[in-house]
Amino acid sequence: MKRSLITLISIVSVATAFAEPEEASSADLAAAAQNPLASMISLPFQNNTTFDMDPGDETLNVLNIQPVWPFKVSKDWNLITRTIIPIVSQPDFPNSNREGIGDTSVTGWLSPTKPINNWTVGVGPVLSIPTATRSSLGADQFGGGVSAVGVYIKKPWVAGALVNNVWGMENTDNLNTFLFQYFVNYNLPKGWYLVTAPVITADWNARSGQKWIVPFGGGVGKLIKVGNLPINANAQVYRNVEKPSNYGDWSLRLQLQFMFPK
Repeated sequence: MKRSLITLISIVSVATAFAEPEEASSADLAAAAQNPLASMISLPFQNNTTFDMDPGDETLNVLNIQPVWPFKVSKDWNLITRTIIPIVSQPDFPNSNREGIGDTSVTGWLSPTKPINNWTVGVGPVLSIPTATRSSLGADQFGGGVSAVGVYIKKPWVAGALVNNVWGMENTDNLNTFLFQYFVNYNLPKGWYLVTAPVITADWNARSGQKWIVPFGGGVGKLIKVGNLPINANAQVYRNVEKPSNYGDWSLRLQLQFMFPK
């Protein structure tokens, strides 16, 4: 997992140093990259590293591969699908990690093609697929639930929130999780932007005082172009102000999002 983190850092550094977006289109592309309901194919690689995990002050690393593929349902409606495949390296015993693929999440949001008063909303099902290669990395059962997202876009702002809850289809005692993510982006000239997008989660089956992970923080990003390929790159740092006792205090998120506009 260290290699995946180093690779992301290297690509971000090289691409940012040698590529600049065209100013005329950078604002629209940046807004599309920050909008989970954008009707655009994209391939984000998001690496999340949490430090000082117990036991032994180890590191948790999760590389999320999360392709987004939109479908035109009708003239007025789109179906935006997002799949998240996590590649996990989590602490086990001192100086050793459990590595593998976690459970895959698939979400489909039905969304209008045109915003109303700068707002776009989407709602649809979320499915958890038991693809974990180790029992400790997944729930070992299918899960399902409902997801909703709302996005407000008015230059230079892109803001909104995403929420879902997933229940186990066989046993909710093993799978009953909540996710809420708010995101605020402030776009600057030349493709730069400021961002906060913490992912707040709850495991309803955990004991009292151990259910929530609540990060607070943010970072900076830049829309770049390598040839004709737009890439959204950002780095964010979060402090976990509420967390289980064995979870780390600080997290680092690095993301590269390859965009394929029509």
